[in-house]
Amino acid sequence: MDYDFAGPHSGPMETFETLVRAEFAPKNTYLNTASTGLLPARTVQALRTAVEAAAAGQPTDMFADVEAARAAFARLTHVPARRVAAGASVAVYTGLIAASLPEGAEVLTAEGDFSSVVNPFHVRRDLKVRSVPLEQIADAVRPGTALVAVSAAQSADGRVADLSAIRAAAREHGARTYVDASQAAGWFDLDAGAHDYVSAVAFKWLLCPRGVAFLVVPEDLGGLTPLFAGWVAGERPWDSCYGPVEELAHSARRFDESPALFSYAGARRSLELLEELGVSAVRAHDLALAGRFRAGLASFGRDPLPAPGSPIVSVPGLGDRQGELSDAGIEVSNRAGNLRAAFHLYNTEDDVDRLLDALAG
Repeated sequence: MDYDFAGPHSGPMETFETLVRAEFAPKNTYLNTASTGLLPARTVQALRTAVEAAAAGQPTDMFADVEAARAAFARLTHVPARRVAAGASVAVYTGLIAASLPEGAEVLTAEGDFSSVVNPFHVRRDLKVRSVPLEQIADAVRPGTALVAVSAAQSADGRVADLSAIRAAAREHGARTYVDASQAAGWFDLDAGAHDYVSAVAFKWLLCPRGVAFLVVPEDLGGLTPLFAGWVAGERPWDSCYGPVEELAHSARRFDESPALFSYAGARRSLELLEELGVSAVRAHDLALAGRFRAGLASFGRDPLPAPGSPIVSVPGLGDRQGELSDAGIEVSNRAGNLRAAFHLYNTEDDVDRLLDALAG
């Protein structure tokens, strides 16, 4: 069936399309970026080069790759690199923030948010964790709220948080904000500098290998104690290998985890590609495809969960079809009984129509 909807680009996008075609050639209909993003060809080559060099006893300078990736993520999220820590896990960084809160502090979260964003606060039994529907978070901030922790886009259904309203409410009541951008960074133009803390894994919309995550902290380092500081957290790491670290890094690098170097060798190239494409172009492409899918669903009486402005589309009651779709070469997710499709830069209108045809059949 030919679904006659508006295409993702209103003007010429030759550079965008040429770059994407050069970097991606999936052998199936891959609509599962909310789980794991595809690796660009340049990233695969960088990983291969780094592994082969290490096997030959001539390792590349992968610490330089860490710094290049840190700087690229900083540019993509509009903060100076000195505010960005490099690690591997959002849960670790959430735990770091949780550990900084005083006994009895109230943490406001969204109901059903991803566990890595909320669970470390629950593990601390002396904190007061309060959860409300995502759409009510800004109104739920109150005197005594110490921290508002929320995903920029919900993993389960793609709903986008009203970050401006949440930030304004938090400031009014003297609360800090913590945003997990794992389902947003790469397509959502996030101003990380507007929040106290921002974390993100990079293996989804940022197209990086697993083992890469970032944390943005305030200029004053947000009152965080670098509980897991090792030698890489030193101001002069190579002089900090033995005994206590005499001088911690003056920047967010004091919160670095010992990096998964091969992953960062690839991450550097993935983030480089996103900078070349531009987040605004990626966003326009992704949202147009998601809009095409929503319109196609409506044509045969299916309503997705409301998530305006999101490339993640979840359809109630169809999650159990994930297996048959996978067998047919169409990759989506089953989340809480919903079929979740996630559209990113390497997807096309043909991919959307293939999924619609399979669901309508």
